[in-house]
Amino acid sequence: MGLVIRFLLLTLSLYSKLFIAYALLSWLPSLYDSAVGRFVRFLVDPVLAPLRRFNLQFGGLDFTVFLALLLIELASSFLSSFLY
Repeated sequence: MGLVIRFLLLTLSLYSKLFIAYALLSWLPSLYDSAVGRFVRFLVDPVLAPLRRFNLQFGGLDFTVFLALLLIELASSFLSSFLY
C-alpha cells in the first residue's frame, strides 16, 4: 500500500511542476506552439478542462491553475497522512 501512495505522491508532484510550467508558458503565448509547450498542454489541459467550468477569471487573470495546484496540495497532504 505504501508503494502505491508513494507513486501517487510522485505523480502529483510531477503534475504540480507541469502546472507551474504551464503558467510560465502563458507569459509568452508563442511558447505554447513549441514542442515542449504542446507536450505540457497535452498533459495539463485534460486536468484543467473540468476546473474551467467554475469560471475563475477575474480582471484578466485566470486562477484555474492556482485552484489545480491547491487541489494537488490537498490531495498530497491527504495521501501523506496514510504514510505516517
